[in-house]
Amino acid sequence: MPLFIQNKPLDPIRSTADLFDKNPHLQEKAKAFRSKPLVDVDPKCLLYVHQREFAATTPADKCVSVIGSDDATTCHLVVLRHTGSGAVCLGHCDGSSTWSEVPLLVKAVTSLSDACKEGRLELHLVGGFNDDSTTSHNLSLDILAAFQVQKEDIHLETCCITEMNDVVVNGTHRPVVYGIGVDVKTGDVYPASFPHKGPAEELRSARTFTGGEMVNIYDSSRGLFQIDPCTWSQNLDIAFWLSQNDDTILKYLSTSPRAEPPHFVQHMKSTIQFLLDHPNSESLFPGGQPQFYHRTETGDWERVVQS
Repeated sequence: MPLFIQNKPLDPIRSTADLFDKNPHLQEKAKAFRSKPLVDVDPKCLLYVHQREFAATTPADKCVSVIGSDDATTCHLVVLRHTGSGAVCLGHCDGSSTWSEVPLLVKAVTSLSDACKEGRLELHLVGGFNDDSTTSHNLSLDILAAFQVQKEDIHLETCCITEMNDVVVNGTHRPVVYGIGVDVKTGDVYPASFPHKGPAEELRSARTFTGGEMVNIYDSSRGLFQIDPCTWSQNLDIAFWLSQNDDTILKYLSTSPRAEPPHFVQHMKSTIQFLLDHPNSESLFPGGQPQFYHRTETGDWERVVQS
């Protein structure tokens, strides 16, 4: 079934400009969304999603109140929620494999909503900007097209993407909103920032840096954060990046060098150093088992030691 906008099937579109011209109310909703105040999310209630990750849960979850993600420039943040069950999923899509990723997000929500006869699937898209390479625009169209061919009826509610998420600062285009949070209980989606991106931030970043595919990071039935075993070459020729200046790292390791957040370069160097410190990824997953983390009474994620 197609995507729906105001209960009408979405007609074929040639561009995001075409989408917004045909649906001016989406422009108004995007403007309203990006003008919301930025929320600094408390890590003690947060399930943080990195690039090429997704997570889903329900309002019954006692461990997670907010799912969130940020540092999206050309990337898009995708929230899908079932209004009947309240099940909600957030994914951080970078265009690496959009057509195989979108079905994963849909299944994550529908599998948590099987027993619910009422309600509908609602979609919120945030991310991208008017970048020179049109990476954002192409990803916007791919995500919309991928949702368009899902068998479920899906209603597009928020579409703050590409030109509607663009601002010019000192002559440079950049996103207005880099990050979002979704309230698991209410479904409210809002601009957000996250001072803490754990657990295991460097390991998860290393997985993505070395080509890891989109992966589910949370088992809501057990309240467990999960990092599945991942592998990378022990002969990565990456040490030279640590001696490069910021401009070089931005030029070669970013899809949007002039729009990255201030911590991008340090984040990349930390990821590279982690890979150099752990050339054998198998050592991080004893017995080939995933890493599991549970939420403590103080709200921190703590590694579960497996016997």
